[in-house]
Amino acid sequence: MAATHTDKAFEQDLRNLREKLLAMGAKVETLIAQSTKALTDRDSSLAEQVVGADREVNRLEVDIDDLCRRILALRQPAASDLRLITTALKIVTDLERIGDLAVNIAERAMDLNQVPPLAPYVDTPKLAELAQQQVKKALDAFVSGDAAKAEDVLKGDDLLDALFLKIFNELLAYMMEDSRNIRRATALMFIAKHLERIGDHALNVAEMVIYMVRGKDVRHPRSRDLE
Repeated sequence: MAATHTDKAFEQDLRNLREKLLAMGAKVETLIAQSTKALTDRDSSLAEQVVGADREVNRLEVDIDDLCRRILALRQPAASDLRLITTALKIVTDLERIGDLAVNIAERAMDLNQVPPLAPYVDTPKLAELAQQQVKKALDAFVSGDAAKAEDVLKGDDLLDALFLKIFNELLAYMMEDSRNIRRATALMFIAKHLERIGDHALNVAEMVIYMVRGKDVRHPRSRDLE
């Protein structure tokens, strides 16, 4: 009876862990979308909401860390369960940093909303959408334990990087055309870089999912073999 109870309790702990990670992931996805909307719609009130919502992301990080430590101490997991928990501990750090980056974007948006727009933000929302999709795909791969889905995230990173470079070059051209554009273009460059970094964090999550499922570390290019 005791063994059965322990197994059920362990299963519930792991279920809670997945659910909390999903909740945190959904929250940071929303913050990415809202921070970008605050920029494109020139909505400083929405940007302030993003800044305030970061407290919830931080709370979830602490809750997940505590849950992982409790599982490690009480359940003493082994093999795949141990990889799941160690992966969760790493993923939660990336998610928290994604939340911080969304806040950085919102703060830049508030500054830009005080001055006339430099140009239509055509590619910035697209970059934000790609970053958000990468985060969602990486989390879906984690929940389903699907290494193939995680590999799709690794492959999709090139598209995000290419779009970031395109935006960077366009903004550089604006700066060269007129020195009065430098301040606004620089702020937009920072926003684009934040979005590119969000993509990098999604990549980190995907790499950890592959490790969780296959026990293979693909964090460095030489060890990556997706063929």
